[in-house]
Amino acid sequence: MKVKKAVIPAAGFGTRFLPATKSTPKEMLTIVDRPAIHYNVEELIEAGIEDILIIIGRNKEEIANYFDRSPELELFLKENGKEELYDLTERISNMANIHYVRQKDARGLGHAVLCAKTFVGNEPFALLLGDDLVYSSKPCIQQLAEMYEQYESTIIGVQAVDKNQVNKYGIIDGMKVGDSLYEVKDLVEKPNVEEAPSNIAIMGRYILTPDIFEMIENTEPGKGNEIQLTDALKKLNEQKEIYAYEFEGKRYDTGDKLGYLIATVEYALRNEELSEDFRDYLKKLL
Repeated sequence: MKVKKAVIPAAGFGTRFLPATKSTPKEMLTIVDRPAIHYNVEELIEAGIEDILIIIGRNKEEIANYFDRSPELELFLKENGKEELYDLTERISNMANIHYVRQKDARGLGHAVLCAKTFVGNEPFALLLGDDLVYSSKPCIQQLAEMYEQYESTIIGVQAVDKNQVNKYGIIDGMKVGDSLYEVKDLVEKPNVEEAPSNIAIMGRYILTPDIFEMIENTEPGKGNEIQLTDALKKLNEQKEIYAYEFEGKRYDTGDKLGYLIATVEYALRNEELSEDFRDYLKKLL
């Protein structure tokens, strides 16, 4: 079965970007000329995803408004001969079949994923965390989906990180079974540097099978009364094989202030309209 559905959890408070995120969802913080979540939706569309569910919370209506039509703006642009901007605005509202469900209580990533149970049904689905952008020639989710089609099992997107950074990530303990593929033996959430089983880190991209929902439902809340997806994956791994795929591409953590700034600079340098002048400006700063 091909992967045709995707889920983007976007219900978090974005506390690392306060006070900006007091009124603006962190997923709507702009990278050059579009919000971060726009890049993620583009990745899913390019990967062949047909239906996208965005998990939102209170005060996240801005996300739904962004992907909805804006008839007044479209009319203004049309009447004033701004055809290029009109086409861009209209294209955003027609990007994909986007659905929404509200996570009524912020009870962790596992609980957010559980909110997608009805939408997913009995199909495999992509899970993409809105804080993470991946720049690659082939969409990251497409890379994982192709692995899923071979193995018909849960695929976790991973990349190697510096040993002194493992305490910031979920880390896998796995056996390499291919050039970029690992069979997962265990998953450890943010281990101490000296206790980490490897430096292969989970990077916010997954292809999950629908049996993850039963695992989440049987997972006890942990710290902060939150249900962690990693704990549910550990339960699933006790019953079925799980694989981790070391995908190609550069990943940006836009949920971190430094990561956000790095993403902004590097995406600007790739922008045809800005790159030359922006590069010259940066050279003058050095």
